[in-house]
Amino acid sequence: MALVLKNKVKTTTTSTGTGAITLSSAVSGYQDFSVIGNGNETYYVIRGSTQWEVGKGTYTSSGSSLSRDFVFGSSNNGALVDLAGGTKDVLCAYPAAAMPLGVPYCDDSEIGTDLSGWTAFQAALNNGVASGTTFGNNNTNGVVSTYSLVYTKVDAYSGGVLAPNGDIYFVPFSAVVGQKISAAGVVSTYSLVYTTGDAYAGGVLAPNGDIHFVPFIANVGQKISAAGVVSTYSLVYTGSGTYQGGVLAPNGDIHFVPFSANRGQKINVSGVVSTYSLVYTGSGLYVGGVLAPNGDIHFILYEANRGQKISAAGVVSTYSLVYTGAGVGTVYVGGVLTPNGDIHFVPRAGVRGQKISTNPGSPLGPGVCLSSFLNKF
Repeated sequence: MALVLKNKVKTTTTSTGTGAITLSSAVSGYQDFSVIGNGNETYYVIRGSTQWEVGKGTYTSSGSSLSRDFVFGSSNNGALVDLAGGTKDVLCAYPAAAMPLGVPYCDDSEIGTDLSGWTAFQAALNNGVASGTTFGNNNTNGVVSTYSLVYTKVDAYSGGVLAPNGDIYFVPFSAVVGQKISAAGVVSTYSLVYTTGDAYAGGVLAPNGDIHFVPFIANVGQKISAAGVVSTYSLVYTGSGTYQGGVLAPNGDIHFVPFSANRGQKINVSGVVSTYSLVYTGSGLYVGGVLAPNGDIHFILYEANRGQKISAAGVVSTYSLVYTGAGVGTVYVGGVLTPNGDIHFVPRAGVRGQKISTNPGSPLGPGVCLSSFLNKF
């Protein structure tokens, strides 16, 4: 099963209720939903006179039906719509919630974030709660609890990624098996194609639902498809401690964040791996990155003495920082994008906070680096 999108797909339905819908033939001038392919997932829009629903479902060729698995938004406060009688339009369309720049204000530092996956998980959770399902081993707010892991090892995993179906995949660092947690809280393991010590550090969810692990020492790329199939692919550049964390760019490219790499490396939406020149390189420079509202990807400094970013057009540049790791070492690890457009670095050994204002409407302008001193007075 794969997530498939096609241009100019439009049909109608007379189905009612909250279940799967039966599709008619294509509207004149448009393609039929059969182009999606039997058993494949797709994004859909259903619209009637006053009702509408945007979601993700699975197309079944037998009987030409479309399930309504997850709802991104609707005229029923974001829940499944109880479709009334009459003819409704059904289209294949990419929801705004799944766009890379629609990512919620979170860090993208080591795990990468795709709002389609997050929204799908929320929908699954809400549907489960509504039907009386208990998720995990404790549903009491504010209670901290533990759960059993199937596989454990020192330095086993580094980072994690939320898949479109709500599963959380741990990224293998020194682990010899993969491990995940389902939306229902079930922990399980699966086989990896490639393993080695300190293999990957962080991962990113691609627009097609694949999860790409970010190579640290690994000499091959490794990914998990939306269907859970693990595979490997060739990298252009490999080394020791090359990258830590990755970020999904607005155009669908996945950029690995350079740790000790002397060049940038990315994977485009077609799966083509390529490298590009960095302005500033060294050892142990950056850990994680953050996608700013204007499309720039900012690397988070680890021991770097300057900031470095990639614009939405792919231009790499550096900028001055107020505070760096000279004499301190590992200053920050990871970063968080706030609602006002500021990127805050997460302190590891630094003695002061530091942020970058990326909001074009800021009185200081875009890309201004600020520092807040703990012992200022």
